[in-house]
Amino acid sequence: MKLNITLPKYLRIGLLPSILLALMGIAFVVAMMRYAFGIGAISDLSYAYPWGFWISFDLFTGVVISSGGFLMAGTVYILRIKEFEPLLRPSVLTAFLGYMMVAIALLVDLGQPLRIWYMMIHWNGTSVLLEIGICVMLYLTVLAIEFAPVVLEGVKLQKWAHLIHKFIMPFVILGVVLSTLHQSSLGSLLLIQPTKLHPLWWTSILPILFFTSAISVGISMIILESSLSSRYFQRGLETHLLAKLAKALPITLGVYLVIKFVDLAVAGDLHYLFTSGIMSVLFWAEIVIGVITPMIWFSIKKNRESASGLLTGAVITLLGLILNRFNVSWFGVKHPDPLTYIPTFMGNVDYFPTFPEVAVSIGIFSAGIMAFGLAAKYFPVFEAEHETEEAHQPAHGFQSVPTPGDD
Repeated sequence: MKLNITLPKYLRIGLLPSILLALMGIAFVVAMMRYAFGIGAISDLSYAYPWGFWISFDLFTGVVISSGGFLMAGTVYILRIKEFEPLLRPSVLTAFLGYMMVAIALLVDLGQPLRIWYMMIHWNGTSVLLEIGICVMLYLTVLAIEFAPVVLEGVKLQKWAHLIHKFIMPFVILGVVLSTLHQSSLGSLLLIQPTKLHPLWWTSILPILFFTSAISVGISMIILESSLSSRYFQRGLETHLLAKLAKALPITLGVYLVIKFVDLAVAGDLHYLFTSGIMSVLFWAEIVIGVITPMIWFSIKKNRESASGLLTGAVITLLGLILNRFNVSWFGVKHPDPLTYIPTFMGNVDYFPTFPEVAVSIGIFSAGIMAFGLAAKYFPVFEAEHETEEAHQPAHGFQSVPTPGDD
């Protein structure tokens, strides 16, 4: 005898949400272990190796992949290029969730997470971390204000949404300034270790390099988010807009590449390019994967105007530039060798990311994906696109994706 049990529609969960929930559950359990038994119970970090996977992935990577928000806000509101408005709300939501994930990850990474707010009352004016912390909190607030009209529209409070939108310009300008400061100040944070960070990455213009690379990462994240959401939510892909963004990538990446190699030449460090062993390999990997390859890829018109070409190029760019953040914050930093206590690059160090460390980061990232999906489902995140889709589709080549129920 067979039992046919059908769950109510509101209890049905798809495969992807189920996987995300499982990863979030594992991360929650690990985090509770960390708070109950201390950071040493789940992490291989030590006084000799205080920075590891969490800082490189959660902080340095989490911040840079959130740079699309200020790029789109500045483009639409300040430069008044209204054609990019369909990309604005998803980009702001991605940035907001990205910074939220950074804040949550820091609560696990900090030795005294309950004191995360202490910097607001115990100012250390000589620390770059003070500026970083203030920028994160203020920019999170600005992003919440920028995204508030979407939430208010979703709950049918149109008047309040219109009121916030009416006075949004000062917050957009503040957000662009804060994000610019924060993206560059992460590079400033590394200026204190000229003898620890390998010469291939340490330079006095690290803040400039961080900001210029963040522009390319922001554009790539906008392309990636639009491509994936169009497939998952079965909506039209803004190919005509993404192609214009992709056309700018060879320029932004070229500027970054020129600044990088001119700086190495001026500093007299070009000889390290081929004489530093694994450091040279890591450097060329980030340059070839994240800069040279996407410059060539997006210089080809066919790649810019196809959905697969846009997605492929964005992923390649992100992989290479994220490797850069790992190099400058982890791989290229000297740490004491536990056998000789002499600082070395990638020597016999006693640190390797533990499973709980990786599980926490993946769980937080999964929560961000889940939050984006729920926001897109219940709020008009893509409302601007729907309002203009009918006007743009015939003339600009929207790639239509069939929706459920279409014949």
